[in-house]
Amino acid sequence: MRFDCLTRISLNNLRPLLSLFSADLAIDLGTVNTRVYARGRGIVVNEPSAVALDDRTGEVQAVGKEAKEMLGRTPANIRVVKPLKDGVIADFKVTEKMLNYFIQKAYQRRTLVHPRIVISVPSEITQVEKRAVAESAYRAGAAEVHLVEQAMMAAIGAGLPITEPGGNLVVDIGGGTTDVAVISLSGIVYSRSLRIAGNHMDEAIMNYLKRKYNLLIGDRTAEQIKIKIGSAYALDKPLTMEIKGRGLIEGMPKTVTVDDSEIRDALSECVSTIVSAIRAALERTPPELSADISDRGIVLAGGGALLKHLDKRIREETGLPVCIAEDPLCSVVLGTGEILSNFKLLRKISVE
Repeated sequence: MRFDCLTRISLNNLRPLLSLFSADLAIDLGTVNTRVYARGRGIVVNEPSAVALDDRTGEVQAVGKEAKEMLGRTPANIRVVKPLKDGVIADFKVTEKMLNYFIQKAYQRRTLVHPRIVISVPSEITQVEKRAVAESAYRAGAAEVHLVEQAMMAAIGAGLPITEPGGNLVVDIGGGTTDVAVISLSGIVYSRSLRIAGNHMDEAIMNYLKRKYNLLIGDRTAEQIKIKIGSAYALDKPLTMEIKGRGLIEGMPKTVTVDDSEIRDALSECVSTIVSAIRAALERTPPELSADISDRGIVLAGGGALLKHLDKRIREETGLPVCIAEDPLCSVVLGTGEILSNFKLLRKISVE
């Protein structure tokens, strides 16, 4: 009896340690931001996908927010790297270091953690790219790695009934990719991944200002312009913004004022490409599922869904109802986190 009691006490003492070794993580490994969801704790990491490296020593100087703040402000020996491009790994070693940092941060720097990790990836990722993502996670300390499609996770995170026999059309506009997918019965009926998304909108704004005003601006300024006055459809009230940068001709600081119609013009090609992809998805959807989508509408997720009047533009072009997910920025990681507790569904929808 005494032995049973002592065994029970020792097991109770071991439970926190056992949960430490078996703790599960869901990771939205994004081009712009990486988000980590810990089972039972929610989103524990939400930081930029950036790493600052010292070229002389090869050591990591900063990761995430600290690294992003260094952009354009570093001495010659410090380099800020964004290890993901267009939704896939561009720098294998740096991605591994970044993942390791975020995993340790999720567990308050505990080094003995070997979690089961579920990572969301774009729908048209290649086998080589899948292997690179999985190996980075294993090298960063994962005991088990499962890959799932971002569009499917966005649908789950947005609360769509993906297990039911009905059509759901989700459009996830991230930083590096836009994923368009028609989902029914826990499977993807049609999917397409575009390498056109938030980062490309920023580049379009930078190129427009360079071409029209001979003004050179950085990534962060372009992103602020997109957020403040960027739109996909004419606004009810015109907006203007004062933009500071460097003049290309004289090489001196320069300030110009632009309005929303100019930025809308700059973004028109990116927006048109996304709308065309949605129309193509609708054309390739079986008639029975098309009827469901007509009733349920199109759901937008990802940071790009927050572009002013993008929902209105898509509604105008398709004639279907369009809504934005409740938390578009976190839809993918919330969906990925949700399937951590449903291993049967995870095995069904993983893409390895």
